[in-house]
Amino acid sequence: MVLCIRGAFRPCGLCCLCRKRLKEIPSSSSNVSTGLTWGLDCDLSRTSELLSGMGVSVLKKDKLDGENTLQDALGSSSCSHKRRKVKEKDFVIVRRPRLLRDSGASWDTLPDELLLAIFAYLPLSDLIRASVVCKRWHRLSFDESLWQTLDLAGKILLPGVVGQLLPAGVTVFRCPRSSISSPLFKTSKPLKLQCMDLSNCTMSVASLQSILSLCEKLQNLSLEGLVLSDDIIKSIAQNPSLVRLNLSGCSGFAVEPLKLMLSSCSVLDELNLSWCNFTDAHVKAAVNHVTSKVTQLNLSGYRQNLQMQDVQTLVERCPLLVHLDLSDSVMLNRECFQYFRKLSCLQHLCLSRCYQIFSADLVKDVNPKEMINTKKKVVRGTGLSKWEAEEPFL
Repeated sequence: MVLCIRGAFRPCGLCCLCRKRLKEIPSSSSNVSTGLTWGLDCDLSRTSELLSGMGVSVLKKDKLDGENTLQDALGSSSCSHKRRKVKEKDFVIVRRPRLLRDSGASWDTLPDELLLAIFAYLPLSDLIRASVVCKRWHRLSFDESLWQTLDLAGKILLPGVVGQLLPAGVTVFRCPRSSISSPLFKTSKPLKLQCMDLSNCTMSVASLQSILSLCEKLQNLSLEGLVLSDDIIKSIAQNPSLVRLNLSGCSGFAVEPLKLMLSSCSVLDELNLSWCNFTDAHVKAAVNHVTSKVTQLNLSGYRQNLQMQDVQTLVERCPLLVHLDLSDSVMLNRECFQYFRKLSCLQHLCLSRCYQIFSADLVKDVNPKEMINTKKKVVRGTGLSKWEAEEPFL
């Protein structure tokens, strides 16, 4: 049996195509199989086309020009199968990029600076809602640039709200007439507060102490009408840069913490200690320890506790006073004017309801022409005068 080029087995002889190919092979003493291989290599392209037309595929030689065998083919297939199994075990989860909509750019493509500029126009309630959209928006929603000023006047604040908002970089915090629950701070780092108004708030002493204990940069502070403690006064003393302090109507602290606070806050310019629950010792401590740099001072409402000797000490200690309010000090009389004349910068003096100072005493002790020419002193009416307490004497 002979296998011809066409791929068919013939019992004997050669087909016409094989005879034609054999005729082209030159006669030599070499083996027939060698001549056949040489003849096929001479016209490899034509032979390949012919074999492909008959449905026969030609095995290609490897790089070393060796013969490809069945065992080699099986070995290579098994190796590739093993490699494929190893590769299937080693996998990596890759997040596919989101496709942009045809209508325009996505929110994810906007830079942080542009999102912060947009968030700056949102009210507080909308800014809080935006913080729960995603992690990126939560981070941007609590950026310090968006929380410089926080106004929560007249609000009811649940526990933990103040403790979450103030550490976001708030420098100005207004919360008068509000109900503040426990702040529940999650950090012990000092706050960046510089101005804080908690006048007439409803809050516990412990909640107020937890806020003030983290304040070291306060410049303006108002705690009007609140119940304080010795620890709160000591926390206020930790703010040496305090310029304006309003403790009107406060109570609950002793004399020694008051001395410490007034001695530590040496740059106070405006101080309001009116109508506090002060004893005679409190008043003397305030007069003897207030800073000499103060220009506006309110010590009204102390009736019998403020004496003439206290006025003399106050004038000698604070020569830069511009506004002075000693209303409701019933122990003052006309002799106090000899001390007021020493205040060269005084522009506003309030003596309302000082019942021992009469209208005639004002006329005798104060020269109206001097007041008009210098425009340094304006004396407001006393309790017995016919002039309104809020109108100038002249």
